[in-house]
Amino acid sequence: MVQNRPARVERRLSAILAADVAGYSRLMHSDEEPTHTKLAALLTDTVNPAIDEHGGRIVKNTGDGLLAEFPSAVQAVRAAVQFQTRIKELTLGDAEDRRIAFRVGVNIGDVIVELHDIFGDDVNIAARLESIAAPGGICISSSAYEHVRGKVGAEFVDMGEQNFKNIDRPVRAYAMVRDGISPTTQSGRRTDPFSPPRLSIVVLPFANLSGDPEQDYFVDGVTESLTTDLSRIRGSFVIGRHTAFTYKGKAVDLKQIGRELNVRYVLEGSVQRSGNRLRVNVQLNDAATGNHLWAERFDKLMADLFDMQDEIVSRLANALSTQLIAAEARRAERSLHPSALDLYFQGMACWNKRWTPFHMTQARSFFERALELDPDNVDALVGIAAIDSASAGLFILDDPAVRLAAAEAALIRALSLAPQHALAHVYLGAVQLCSNRAPQGIAEFEYALALNRNLAEAHAFIGAAKICVGRAAETEAHVNEALHLSPRDEGVHRWMSYVGFAKLHLGDDTEAVEWLRRCLKANPNYPYARFCLAAAFAHLGELDEARAAVKEGLALDPTFSIRRFKAYPYRGNSTFRAGSRRVIKGMRMAGVPEGGVGDGS
Repeated sequence: MVQNRPARVERRLSAILAADVAGYSRLMHSDEEPTHTKLAALLTDTVNPAIDEHGGRIVKNTGDGLLAEFPSAVQAVRAAVQFQTRIKELTLGDAEDRRIAFRVGVNIGDVIVELHDIFGDDVNIAARLESIAAPGGICISSSAYEHVRGKVGAEFVDMGEQNFKNIDRPVRAYAMVRDGISPTTQSGRRTDPFSPPRLSIVVLPFANLSGDPEQDYFVDGVTESLTTDLSRIRGSFVIGRHTAFTYKGKAVDLKQIGRELNVRYVLEGSVQRSGNRLRVNVQLNDAATGNHLWAERFDKLMADLFDMQDEIVSRLANALSTQLIAAEARRAERSLHPSALDLYFQGMACWNKRWTPFHMTQARSFFERALELDPDNVDALVGIAAIDSASAGLFILDDPAVRLAAAEAALIRALSLAPQHALAHVYLGAVQLCSNRAPQGIAEFEYALALNRNLAEAHAFIGAAKICVGRAAETEAHVNEALHLSPRDEGVHRWMSYVGFAKLHLGDDTEAVEWLRRCLKANPNYPYARFCLAAAFAHLGELDEARAAVKEGLALDPTFSIRRFKAYPYRGNSTFRAGSRRVIKGMRMAGVPEGGVGDGS
């Protein structure tokens, strides 16, 4: 009996080019018919002929873009350079918010071939590379870069390894940089055809001011490690260290570096050793204007150099993440037609200020608008979930269960789109912590730290979770690690309150008062800490101080009550429940309102 053999699958090695129009939905929404007509003309007269000229085949059109196949990476990149250059020339006179600009990704790999389509991971990688290219830009994989280097009349900068959705391995990417190829504008200046990507930065080699050449290895190590850690910021474009080190020891012009590397920000720094102390100065600059955006100085007693390097880098990475988001948010405020990413940055800037009801409402509005433009925007999903989980966890709601359920649903969706999103794991852990699943929460926090070691909030959350599993004595060490990583963080007052709460559970009321006073010095407007402070004073027999703390807390949050505190789904084990009864007893002695019949403790 003859069995039917399965049809042979055709495969071949190809260069894959993926292209689409940046902001196409916005362009169509604001000016539908002219946008459609212009795009059709650009494809017919510019893009398609360039692909044909360089031996390519258009596999399929995708509405606002296309997928093409070439016999070599050199031909694919030459075609892309040709049509990107021509499109820039043709659209130069258009208003910026009406200008059509393509993004292009190029990869080389083994593909499955059908008559009207090609398939495989390497096709998906080309599409992901296109998604991170700047409007008017070209982004290629390392495999393509090895073929085209020195052969296409263009320079490339190393973007580092990128983690893409549904791709199980990091992909090293390179962005093409071209300076001054567009026609002269009416003002007589020449313009760069590629806008610098958002969150794009180069870390210049730090200067060794110690006069000791033996310290060079330490100074260079700080530069290299900081470059690596900044690349972990989602959406960042960090110039690779090999390119950055070509500027070592040279007098630099920040604007020129911005043009050469096509970045928005330049970080400079210096390290100086004096006696037994080490001083590190850093400065973040706007590459377009040369203006200083932020500066910081670290003074440390000399210790183990590698431990010091880790501490310096971690602190800088946390501070820079906040500063870069704030800078992008300021840019976004000037945009007449903000993108989903612009709105996300504005939401994060609000969120980073302080977790108050006002800022949380403001941030949520930006995240919701981002999701209207891009329903699969993972960062906006995580932002909304963070706000919902924080609203529930900060004792400012009478019924937190609804918010926690909504946050968990958003986070599960976000992680289905981006399984390695570290902050999504942090806030999923927070939801689990707030809904009586502290051990699962601790596992999520630890996984987030495996993805990004600099997440101070994850360390602090582990400290809070240890209270719920009856190990409050361990809370202080975890919170100290968070404070070590990010001592000027917006969240330091919350983290200190976790230790104060832990000390209350342990019956160490004097230390509870000390930690809660530190918390309130960092943020005097944190009502929950006032009520915990009142409980600690009451257990110490200082009832006048306790009643004063309650009065100050109720002035900040008149709705707080013991009933609300007891209604939260923190349950934990028997040790935790005993500690919670002790806190509630202290609150009652201090005069915190009952607020009605609770659920027992």
